[in-house]
Amino acid sequence: MVTIRPMTIQDYDEVFAMWQITTKRALSSADEKSQIERYLKRNEGLSQVAVVDGKIVGTVLAGHDGRRGFIHHMAVLPEFRRRHIGHALAEKAIEKITGEGIEKTHIFCYQNNETGQQFWKDFGFEKRDDVFVFSYQS
Repeated sequence: MVTIRPMTIQDYDEVFAMWQITTKRALSSADEKSQIERYLKRNEGLSQVAVVDGKIVGTVLAGHDGRRGFIHHMAVLPEFRRRHIGHALAEKAIEKITGEGIEKTHIFCYQNNETGQQFWKDFGFEKRDDVFVFSYQS
């Protein structure tokens, strides 16, 4: 049985180990424990983990800036995929974001991540061709 519950900083080591398998190419210094702790505090209760028999098998970081929601690092361990765990995580994250009064949520998905793109399309997200993402790092 899968349990979806809010992510806490106590989950960090297990979640980070999972990200090493599932989302390693997307990891940066922003994913260090202190940064994730700050994110979880700022967006309390929005990020979720999926747990099976006491083991974290999926995660989604979710938050907002006051007007738009954002989903990051949505991941499920390979051996637990195709069981609707990802869908349950995304659904819970969006429910929590919507509960904060946010009507639109964005996800960043790599261009070469065809599986991820199809997942989000099937979920109901629409791919935008009218914007580019520009990043600045200090």
